[in-house]
Amino acid sequence: MLEVIVIYLAAAIAAVPIAKRLGLGSVLGYLLAGMLIGPFILGLVGDQSEVMHYAEFGVVMMLFLIGLELQPRRLWKLRHSIVLQGGLQLALTTLVIWAFCYFVFALRWQTALALGVMLALSSTAIVLQTLSEKGWIKQPAGQNAFSILLFQDIAVIPIMALLPLLAFTDITSSIENHDSLIMGFPVWVQVVISVLVISSIYFVGKYISTPLFRYIAETRLREIFTVFALFLVVSIALIMEKIGLSPALGTFLAGVVLAESEFRHELETDIEPFKGLLLGLFFIAVGASIDFLLLAEELLLIVYLVIGLILLKALILYFIAFVFKLKSKQKILFTFALAQGGEFAFVLISLTGSLYILTPEQSKITTLVVTISMLFAPILLMLYERFLLTDKVNNEYDDPAQIEPTNNVIIVGYGRFGQVVGRLLTAQGYHLSILDHSPAQIDLVRRFGVKVFYGDAARGDLLKAAGAKQAKLLVIAVDDAIKALEIIDIAQKYFPNLKIAVRATDRTHAYEIMNKGVTTFRRESFDSAINLGVDALSLLGEEPDVAQKAGRLFKQYDEKALLELSSVWGDDKHYGAAVRQHLEDLKQILDKDKAQQKKLNVCEEDWLARKVVIKDNVPENSVLKLKKPALKKQAF
Repeated sequence: MLEVIVIYLAAAIAAVPIAKRLGLGSVLGYLLAGMLIGPFILGLVGDQSEVMHYAEFGVVMMLFLIGLELQPRRLWKLRHSIVLQGGLQLALTTLVIWAFCYFVFALRWQTALALGVMLALSSTAIVLQTLSEKGWIKQPAGQNAFSILLFQDIAVIPIMALLPLLAFTDITSSIENHDSLIMGFPVWVQVVISVLVISSIYFVGKYISTPLFRYIAETRLREIFTVFALFLVVSIALIMEKIGLSPALGTFLAGVVLAESEFRHELETDIEPFKGLLLGLFFIAVGASIDFLLLAEELLLIVYLVIGLILLKALILYFIAFVFKLKSKQKILFTFALAQGGEFAFVLISLTGSLYILTPEQSKITTLVVTISMLFAPILLMLYERFLLTDKVNNEYDDPAQIEPTNNVIIVGYGRFGQVVGRLLTAQGYHLSILDHSPAQIDLVRRFGVKVFYGDAARGDLLKAAGAKQAKLLVIAVDDAIKALEIIDIAQKYFPNLKIAVRATDRTHAYEIMNKGVTTFRRESFDSAINLGVDALSLLGEEPDVAQKAGRLFKQYDEKALLELSSVWGDDKHYGAAVRQHLEDLKQILDKDKAQQKKLNVCEEDWLARKVVIKDNVPENSVLKLKKPALKKQAF
């Protein structure tokens, strides 16, 4: 066993750095390393099925970490793309592959349908790892690809339940040999048990895990915290596996629940090394499992099948990207990212083999086609980066050692908003350390001599490198509301003496910022909208001072209302009633001020008229003092 571990580690050390230097990416490096040490080239390792079983925990941990980055509110925003795009992709791809297998290859409809479902899936591990590595996961194509992958992982559950209905023989023995503890129960019992387990995961993550993490953190034993984090992930995966559900889906849901926990960043830090190690092991095992003898025997058939699978899925994906109006390059990135088979196909191939839906030869060929198509996934993304991505810079974050620290101000986000703040502070003599996560934006501002560093400020090490320990102020000017809140959490936790000023994207974001205890923020369009409203009043014939006063009153009242409404935000019933009341109060205040202003104008006109009349009837040499009538002004 130790010899196999040494071989795996040596292959990774040798192949991955070379692949990275050649621009191939780490995933392709691991796959090539596996091919090299596999039984069909150097023969240093044998059958990889047992290794693959353990290596799949890398996928489980990856989805747990992705869940940690997706707060429930953010996941809810993706619900339409998950259901609509994911459902459309799975249905269309399954239907087209079924038609090809049934009408072109003359397979039985059950076999054709099983192949359609299996080949419709894409590789969660390879796609998400590569997109994250390239910095594309936050782009529209990356978010849509993630939505489809998540839907596919969820869909594996009903697919595994439905496949036995396609069996050609008695499936009792297959069910008895299945690891699931509930497979023999009626369907409604399985559904109830599954719902109860998922609800329990939510309850434990929401109400029990945080006190436990807090208790363990108080021991100040970092290794025990890591042990508990691993225990949580592995336990959830095991429970989900025992009831026949996807372990990756269970840990993903746990990650989403824990996304709002105060220990989220520690969990990410502790799990990340294990995730990277196990994913590397998974990719090596996939590369080593390629059957080159079968490939040599059926070379033309397998080549045609692999090319056909990639082209067919690419056409369907491009159609979906067109329907959902992705931009041109994002369409191509979305298409290239998902045009391959997936690791969950191996699980389904094993199940269909035990149910005799596929013959042993069909299972071997399908496994080889899926594996080779997965090998092409990082190659397609590499071709996209090299030939189609013309507006790129180095996608690696700047080394923290290269970031220039400051004793004054750190600005995070240097787009149109951050640049205005930055120019003002620079003009007043303050030294800035600027971070941004957009390569294109950094490339643009560097042309004008502005020193901007590429990095994610939600990483504590990059904030520290920018001078967060000694700086006076952190200005968060990013246009991503979720990312801004993440940066606030990091800054408050690790740099409590650092003052924070934030760009709020909208009213809801402002509520979230206030709930974190940050009082210095500006809604990005609020002031300019009020100024435009004042101009609109002037164009409508209002006196300039009247329009200015209306704008000033509106701003004062809205800022006061924002503070009051933040306490009931989230409670839909009370919040809606409070908003309606505030709108009515604002209308009354503005109406009262307008009436008072009219009264002032009438008195002013009356006084001026009386002044003219009196002046006309007074002798030239007499002295008369005219006093302007005293009027009570409406106080706000």
